[in-house]
Amino acid sequence: MSSQTGAGARWTRALISLLVILVAFGAAWFIPPRLGLDLSGGTQIVLETQDGTDGTEANSENTDKVVEVLRQRIDRLGVAEATMSRSGENRIIVELPGVQDPAEAAQIVGQTAQLSFHPVLGVGDPGGQGVQAPDFANPPADEARAPADGEDGAPAEGEGQLSPDELDMEALLEGMGGDQGMPQAPGGAPAENPADVAMTLPDDEGQMLQLGEAAIQGDRVSSADAALDSVNRASWVVNVSFRGEGREQWRELTGEAACNPVGTPQRRVAIVLDGQIISSPQVTEETGCESGMAGGQTTISGANFTSESANELAVLIEGGSLPLPVTEVQRQTVGPTLGAAAIQASAIAAVLGIAFTALYITLVYRLVGFLASIALAFYTLIAYGALVALGATLTLPGLAGFVLAIGMAIDANVLIFERAREEYQRQQKTYEANKSAGMQDATDAEAARSETGALARRRRRAIPPSLEKGFVQGTQKAWSAVLDTNVTTFIAAGLLFFFASGTVQGFGVTLSIGTVASMISALIIARVLVEWAVRRAVIKKHPAITGIGKIGGVRAWLVKKNPQLMDYRRVGLAVAALVVLTAIAAPFVRDTNLGVEFTGGRVLEYEITGDEPISVDEARSVISGLDFAGSDTAVVQEAGDGDISVRTGNISDPEAAAVATALDEATGGVELVSDELIGPSMGDELRNKALIALGAALALQMAYLAWRFRWSFGVSTMLSLAFNMVLVIGLFIWLGKPIDGVFLAAILSVIGFTVNDTVVVFDRVRDEWARDDKSSFKKIANRAVVNTLPRTVNTTVGALIILGFLTFFGGSSLQDFSIAMLVGLTTGVVSTVFVAVPLAIWLQKWDKTPAPHVLKERKAKQKVAAKAARDNDDGAVV
Repeated sequence: MSSQTGAGARWTRALISLLVILVAFGAAWFIPPRLGLDLSGGTQIVLETQDGTDGTEANSENTDKVVEVLRQRIDRLGVAEATMSRSGENRIIVELPGVQDPAEAAQIVGQTAQLSFHPVLGVGDPGGQGVQAPDFANPPADEARAPADGEDGAPAEGEGQLSPDELDMEALLEGMGGDQGMPQAPGGAPAENPADVAMTLPDDEGQMLQLGEAAIQGDRVSSADAALDSVNRASWVVNVSFRGEGREQWRELTGEAACNPVGTPQRRVAIVLDGQIISSPQVTEETGCESGMAGGQTTISGANFTSESANELAVLIEGGSLPLPVTEVQRQTVGPTLGAAAIQASAIAAVLGIAFTALYITLVYRLVGFLASIALAFYTLIAYGALVALGATLTLPGLAGFVLAIGMAIDANVLIFERAREEYQRQQKTYEANKSAGMQDATDAEAARSETGALARRRRRAIPPSLEKGFVQGTQKAWSAVLDTNVTTFIAAGLLFFFASGTVQGFGVTLSIGTVASMISALIIARVLVEWAVRRAVIKKHPAITGIGKIGGVRAWLVKKNPQLMDYRRVGLAVAALVVLTAIAAPFVRDTNLGVEFTGGRVLEYEITGDEPISVDEARSVISGLDFAGSDTAVVQEAGDGDISVRTGNISDPEAAAVATALDEATGGVELVSDELIGPSMGDELRNKALIALGAALALQMAYLAWRFRWSFGVSTMLSLAFNMVLVIGLFIWLGKPIDGVFLAAILSVIGFTVNDTVVVFDRVRDEWARDDKSSFKKIANRAVVNTLPRTVNTTVGALIILGFLTFFGGSSLQDFSIAMLVGLTTGVVSTVFVAVPLAIWLQKWDKTPAPHVLKERKAKQKVAAKAARDNDDGAVV
């Protein structure tokens, strides 16, 4: 960190600040935010590709092909701003803003759409063989023919006229299916060679047809369009065209079927979609054996086709078969009202949090605190501008990270201001001592020259304390602590990004962006403002109004009393051990309320819109009376302001609809607020990732601090973090609160903030130890704790103000997060003082790393030796 105070350096920092602010303002003004589905409303589906039955591997390359097919389907459905992306090797994340029907979305997106055309080999018995088709929700199409002129989606008159072959196909297919086709036999002979039968499926009349291997695959379809039937203009049809080899394959397939007697099942062609015969037209009598139908077009029709069902079928056919089968592992649907309420609540919490935090900092640090508050407002602009400029998705936990990063900006300012106070007081004492020795006051010019040492070589003068010099030197000495605290926060944010999922990843992203913005705010913008202020003549005459002119009252009292907190270190460790045992006992006494993310299942939240109120017990009774597995064990709780939350196993969409219907009848009306579905495999994966993230957080923090300080400091910090983490987890288990992805974000944030406290204390221990080689380590550590306690309290109070507003205004989804953070920050301060530092004192007997004052002496001797070598060098070259 530069300690330059020259005009050039000040102007450089000012120009950088202005440029950053202008760029951030431009981004915030012109680039709209990208809201996550939990804020904008909509449906998110996570699909997992599986290895294909033909041996196709579910790798990243083939999964990308699945993404492209899904993209075509979504585009045809007309969902605005839908996004699809591969996650990892074989996961696909599909986001559908505004789609409130999760069952419909999952059906369209997740359907494999394995389309194929098969020869009919014979008729099977009702028991069938091979693959059995599922029950029909809607009767399948029963007719296939060539599209007529004037049909929507077919070539209009005068353009794209059908070729003679296509006209022949139109005539030949005209009688297929329906009342115009050849009569279809109610029964028939089985296949001549049973070994040729690939599957047995029922047609639209329930007759079991024995089908051969697929003659045409769905990827040979060039287009499929839904259109009104040109004949009656009342029913919907789907026009299908083939391409490439498909045209010849269609001719061969119909040519082989035409070799069978009219009216027999073997004269039919079966069109199969995902194991269901959607049409099985009969080849007309005019079609010649082996010659078949040339052209490559057909029309699928059905008596029950609607505009919606015909369009969905066309989407599936034209989109083509998915290269790999997919499994739905996670689904989340959020209503638009919940997202709007969350944005409003978080905005209120952010505004009030910033306002009251700024007020507190101003009261404690006066003018420089007020200037830091202005920089804090610019932090908000910079963080938001960076967020939208990078295209990051803003989620509900992300809003919490955005607000929480305010605490990081305050922490950096507090560290700098406390150090500036110390430096100013050191100058004040030196000045008073020199005055007592009879020195005259230096002029302004002499004071300026004294910084270069020029004055000392001529005549001694008493240099008055300088606010600017104190602030710059304080900034320089606080730099290492500021750097370490932000690095440890980045570690926690990075773990969230790589190991969390969905919206919680957004918390890691915004926390990282907020941390960078907080450093710019505190180290550049706030410095520009403070340096400009302390150079004003009126401020120089009244240094007390700056807030750095003297040590704070609390700290002055602590330094004077010098309480020996480390004399109680054994008591602190004993109490900590008792707390840990109580927390560890929690899962053995109470059931751990793991969130649906870690166990798998489904969580439905409903807003009661009817006139009849319903209690949680009454809602539980209503749901237990439903006929689905696990209805009697469903967890029914109150959520938010009178909403009802229902947590079950992996129930189907019809079963979820039954829950909504039952609650609607009991209350007079309910509205789905959110719907979250987590598959068992996804739950196991997220749970394992959470454990890895927590273990990695402890290990990485220990490794970083061991590298930056001493291994004993790293180990004691890790044990302190483990204590704090176990305490918060145990408390949540005792209280029966959910441990889910948002809780994971809170725990990792608690780890980051607790490390910040420990880093500041150990940084001060290193500084004190480097200057004091006489005192015992226990006394040095105690002095460091006492000197940093005001900073810890001020930073913690600032964060507690923000978390308090998040608790009351952040909504039910952020309340548990805020509670975990409130508890973790409070106990983090205690664990630093009474766990981390006492453990460091105990571990010093085994830590043989050279002490800071020894390293300082070595560096000084090396400098002297280097200078002597340069002085003795006569410049001769051999």
